[in-house]
Amino acid sequence: MSTNRQLRLGPLPKTESVKLTFSCSATLKAELDRYAALHAQTYGEAVDAATLIPHMLEAFMARDRGFRRVHAKRKTPLASAKSSDVVEAME
Repeated sequence: MSTNRQLRLGPLPKTESVKLTFSCSATLKAELDRYAALHAQTYGEAVDAATLIPHMLEAFMARDRGFRRVHAKRKTPLASAKSSDVVEAME
């Protein structure tokens, strides 16, 4: 593990997962691949963009104040809330 650089996304935890497929631009894919290469170099473990994406999204959502505020007001698990409910509550 390199101590010279620190990335916002640290070493990846082992978690249970479900498959989710999405499309993105070629530019975003190239950026994700570059990030994955830098992550592998920094932490000494080969990882691809597809492995990093869920962790990046989780970190993004954890730092989204509006999303956290709505979730705290509802006091219900996120899985039970419809996405339209979240959007309405944020407006």
